[in-house]
Amino acid sequence: MSFTLAIVGRPNVGKSTLFNRLVGKRLALVDNMPGVTRDLREGDARLGDLRFIVIDSAGLELAEDDSLQGRMRRLTERAVEEADICLFMIDARVGVTPADEIFADILRKKNANVILAANKAEGAAGDAGAMEAWSLGLGEPLRISAEHGEGLDDLYTALVPLADEFAERNAANAPVTDIVIEDELEEGDIPAYQPPSATKPLQLAVIGRPNAGKSTLINKILNEDRLLTGPEAGITRDAISVTADFMGTPMRIWDTAGMRKKARVTDKVEKLSVADGLRAVRFAEVVVVLLDVNIPFETQDLRIADFAETEGRAVVVAANKWDLEEDKPEKLKELREAFERLLPQLKGAPLVTVSAKTGKGLDRLHNAILKAHEVWNRRVPTAKLNNWLTAMTEAHPPPAPGGRRIKLRYITQAKTRPPGFVVKSTHTDKIPESYERYLVNGLRESFDMPGTPIRLYMRDQGKTNPYKDRKKSIPSRLKKHVDAKKRSAHKESARKAREAKKGE
Repeated sequence: MSFTLAIVGRPNVGKSTLFNRLVGKRLALVDNMPGVTRDLREGDARLGDLRFIVIDSAGLELAEDDSLQGRMRRLTERAVEEADICLFMIDARVGVTPADEIFADILRKKNANVILAANKAEGAAGDAGAMEAWSLGLGEPLRISAEHGEGLDDLYTALVPLADEFAERNAANAPVTDIVIEDELEEGDIPAYQPPSATKPLQLAVIGRPNAGKSTLINKILNEDRLLTGPEAGITRDAISVTADFMGTPMRIWDTAGMRKKARVTDKVEKLSVADGLRAVRFAEVVVVLLDVNIPFETQDLRIADFAETEGRAVVVAANKWDLEEDKPEKLKELREAFERLLPQLKGAPLVTVSAKTGKGLDRLHNAILKAHEVWNRRVPTAKLNNWLTAMTEAHPPPAPGGRRIKLRYITQAKTRPPGFVVKSTHTDKIPESYERYLVNGLRESFDMPGTPIRLYMRDQGKTNPYKDRKKSIPSRLKKHVDAKKRSAHKESARKAREAKKGE
């Protein structure tokens, strides 16, 4: 990427719509209600032959206190300072407002490269506002329509002169990121676990109920106030991804909106936010389910954890706000007991206690994430699997429904991330779920795969037998007689050859 472009402006001027058009996907939430975007969202943008990072920001408000709007404004101002180029958007149909004039003065001081764009300028309705934008003193305004894609060629023309300059500067200052970790083969053909690297960071999603401390935890990991936080529940709306070096491990961390019970979600924007968070889980490798230690393992917590397991992601359960707990040993005992009882499908998954406010327990969380990621990528040799299957079936043979004995003949690992195993068997439709759970639990214990989702696929061996439907040919009496005469003639000729050899 050659440069970074930050899109700023008042609420509801079309920043997120332009962001989505530049990245080519609907990554940012868009709604007619102002103030939907509250955090900074980064995306890989394409405009012609230009490739750059675009940042969608919260709408600028005339607030400087510690209110939600004030914190949103400070977050946006920091994005302006860090970006290479700032795209200041106004609403051409509304015209220049007093707030636009104040923000234009701020942008002159904070960023040297400011491009002014009058959005919603399609048709004659935006002519007056576009002309009025000259009064801001930021040069010629670009007439664009983010909704319809008009005026993007003018934006391209304005960005091209700056792109080469920033490309050279960023290339000179870029850190070394092309760290290659060579594959190391273990016994046989099983490749060794490859830890996350700068080129392939670990994808981590943090999910949980509202106000569990997800954004605060990520800010503590980053050691900066990168994400908007506060006592209000539901501040985070977008699934925000940030790149971090968590105790020496490269990670891309997704902060998601708090997920409430479906019946309680009535606001349209909150519905979009929850759907955005669920999509983030699908992009993740490891999912941290963050609980509030004061009210752990509520119904919604269990549903969130079950969703992550159903999606096949490695799961780590973290109990936050541990610094507020007085009787820690007793509380930890209660948490472990409730975890084993309420989430049997995640048996053995890491359960750690953390304090996002003080940072205590982050080392335990880091180790648990790496362990879960390693197990999620684990591969088991086929020979060991079949020795294990023999021992399991001898210890507990499969049932024989209707007197038809089920034979488990062969097992092999078909996939990783998460581990998936295929078992060749007879009468697979008769194998009960309880026996499949017995095999899955045995895999966890025998091959040290606690907590990670394990997929077990039962395949009927008869379906792959090429001779299953072929009738056995029975030789006729004539064929038997002919074959017998041939054998007799062959023996006679061999006898005569031996006698002739002796006479010589």
